[in-house]
Amino acid sequence: MQVIATLGHALGFSMAAGVNVYATVAILGLSSRLGWVELPSQFALFDSNVVIAGALLLYVVEFVADKIPWVDSVWDAVHTLIRPLGGAVIAVTALGEDTPMTGGLTALVAILGGSVAAGAHLTKASTRAAANTSPEPVSNWVLSLAEDGFVVALGILTVTYPVAAFAVASVLVLLMLLFLGTISRAAWRWLGRRTQAAARA
Repeated sequence: MQVIATLGHALGFSMAAGVNVYATVAILGLSSRLGWVELPSQFALFDSNVVIAGALLLYVVEFVADKIPWVDSVWDAVHTLIRPLGGAVIAVTALGEDTPMTGGLTALVAILGGSVAAGAHLTKASTRAAANTSPEPVSNWVLSLAEDGFVVALGILTVTYPVAAFAVASVLVLLMLLFLGTISRAAWRWLGRRTQAAARA
């Protein structure tokens, strides 16, 4: 069960980081600092005034940027490397202290966490790019607020019930694998139409 809980921490936080890495780090830091739950000792590194304050500040910036059409896509593009890297770091942190048993798993877990975060990021970015074809901003606001709620809910679930988070994250990974291709193709088709329109103009 401990292995599943560890994987739950790794997958849950990595997926949340792929959508909003700053909110995920803030949830980890605040959970540890305020004693909401007893987090594994390895997550204590997030319990820092600098880390918590920086994460909250950047979350506020992302909260605003994510509500503005096209600005959200630029912000996502900037975070194409940041979110997967954050997911990989958090996943490795979930392993705890480096021992002969976990040492060989570090690279594998880093790849797993980074891949899950990258999948969540690409799903988010593709969906938002498709939503930007709509002339009204309401769809962006609804999607952004839904993403914020998802990250908070998944983060809290992962902190308190990592085994349940493992099950939820596993299902979401399967869904991403099923639908990411469809979303990505739609985004590429839209980008192609925009490029052709710009060339004709």
